[in-house]
Amino acid sequence: MKYYITTPIFYPNSSPHIGTAYTTVAADTLARYHRLLGDNVHFLTGTDENAQKIVRTAEAHHTDPKIYVDGVVDRFKELWKALDISFDDFIRTTEERHQKVVQQIFTKLYEQGDIYKSEYSGWYCTPCETFWLENKLIEGKCPNSDCGRDVELLKEESYFFRLSKYQDALLKFIDEHPEFIQPVSRRNEMIRFIEGGLEDLCVSRTTFQWGIKVPFDPKHVVYVWLDALINYISALGYPDGENYQQYWPADVHIMGKDIVRFHAVIWPIILMALNLPLPRAVYGHGWYLTKDGGKISKSRGNVQDSFELIQRYGSDAIRYFLLREMQVGTDGTYSEDNVVERINSDLANDFGNFISRSLAMVVKYRDGVVPGSRQNGPLEQELNVLSQEVKKAVEESLNGCDPASALEQIWHFVARCNKYVDETAPWALAKQEDQRDRLDTVLYTFVECIRIMAILTAPFMPGLPPRICPLLGKDERLIRWEEADQWGIIEAGTRVQKGEPLFPRIDVSQYTTAGETKTVNQDQNQALEQIEEHVPALEFEPIKEEISIEEFAKLDLRVAKILSSEKVEKTDKLMKLEVEVSGEVRTVVSGIAKHYAPEDLVNQHVVLVANLKPTKLRGIMSQGMILAASQGEVLEVLTVNKDLPGGARVK
Repeated sequence: MKYYITTPIFYPNSSPHIGTAYTTVAADTLARYHRLLGDNVHFLTGTDENAQKIVRTAEAHHTDPKIYVDGVVDRFKELWKALDISFDDFIRTTEERHQKVVQQIFTKLYEQGDIYKSEYSGWYCTPCETFWLENKLIEGKCPNSDCGRDVELLKEESYFFRLSKYQDALLKFIDEHPEFIQPVSRRNEMIRFIEGGLEDLCVSRTTFQWGIKVPFDPKHVVYVWLDALINYISALGYPDGENYQQYWPADVHIMGKDIVRFHAVIWPIILMALNLPLPRAVYGHGWYLTKDGGKISKSRGNVQDSFELIQRYGSDAIRYFLLREMQVGTDGTYSEDNVVERINSDLANDFGNFISRSLAMVVKYRDGVVPGSRQNGPLEQELNVLSQEVKKAVEESLNGCDPASALEQIWHFVARCNKYVDETAPWALAKQEDQRDRLDTVLYTFVECIRIMAILTAPFMPGLPPRICPLLGKDERLIRWEEADQWGIIEAGTRVQKGEPLFPRIDVSQYTTAGETKTVNQDQNQALEQIEEHVPALEFEPIKEEISIEEFAKLDLRVAKILSSEKVEKTDKLMKLEVEVSGEVRTVVSGIAKHYAPEDLVNQHVVLVANLKPTKLRGIMSQGMILAASQGEVLEVLTVNKDLPGGARVK
């Protein structure tokens, strides 16, 4: 099957930001997904360069508009490369292939009576490139909720497009094709707008000359939105091009909600007037908002440089954040704190940690060779069934242009994989010779789960397959969508390796947010200084007698990761911990139960006295001691923020 997907063409009046990045990453995810399905995909993006705002921006920079946009367009292409955007074509509206088609269509519509000459007198918002009737203005300003700026009173000879002629036909089409405008909230909004009555659209300007000339009346330039929308077929070589014959109509136009009106009203009416098929779907996603609820946009001056984010956290991490935070039909909230939280929680702790610890155990217990003996039990069957359910749910979500829901389903599988590790406790199986076959099954299941996770996440984070597949002893041909719900694909005898962490944890004390120069630690220090004078003097235990460096060196302090935690029965003080240190899993009993709930400790990295002689507490052999600080009734376990491996020396 063919699959044609487009982003809007973006104004190159300044560098792209995370709003444009989201649209393009979402479209790229859908394109990659359909390629994995085996579809014949054509993915189009580009830039809209014939707007009056481009002229004014170039003038402000004291340069020619074409020279100015050339530089900005290069910036767009650099960002799309950094974000692994796999577009098949990049259209610029200053290209000759586009200009010829626009002039051809304008002439055709004029000759058949759908465009006529008259005089325009009304209000125009240059930032939005939109004409407004006076009764639509709010306190004399642009009614666009993201604009609200001054409008200009224009009076000039213009050509008009008969939108009103096709109002009833468009409403009928929307009624018969409820999937045409998505999500439902946008569809209802557009129906109300159309039912309010469509005015004929002014489609030419004479007050400036930057743009595509009306071929039979060259003092006029074509209105930017009529010009821009035609890119979706001009890029295909309309009317006779092979790509046009193969790919039109578009399967989905994806864009921000603020320009749905142009794509769901003006564009389909243009196509109706040309007697051409309409796109199958127009999808309007939400905006990314700041913490205070303001839209992130160039005009507001609150944009986040996407290049800085990618350099700081990596393309896959930024793609994941953008896609996961934007729920269907709603706006997303952006802050760098949210980015770091998602990376540490979802990518480092859940996804990356499962892969690292699972492969480490295959290396430790089977010398890195995938075992062949398998006896699948209820837990393995449950994972197999779940992989089938998740794959189906991901497909349904992506077919509905909902990457956030798809990722949520994938992380449900990731969470179940992590739980499987704790349920099977391979470190305990490894100590029992009669459990060798069971351990083989568990280790094989680990590798299969990693393979499935790599396939399911491939459309969203394309940088992962080249990093995960070599760990599994395979190349990227392992990534076959149809095998995401199959079990037993990895061959016995395959050699795997642990590799470096896919997503190292970010030390939150070391990064600074945009516009903020203080680190987290500095903020904490300031807060301590402010309350220090109000803290009463404390009485401390005396420091014990001095020891030599040789005596101290006898202590072997190691980083240990807490794998599981539970209270010891019939005590209110003791907690039983399973910790991973130097590839070994130990049981440690600690007197911290009054200060921590068991779930608070899982996945924490603590400091362990590793060479302490084992002792039995309440019938449990404790193999070491974790360090904690205490004063009176207050106790806090010492933790290590950085994602150091279990077994790292504490010096």
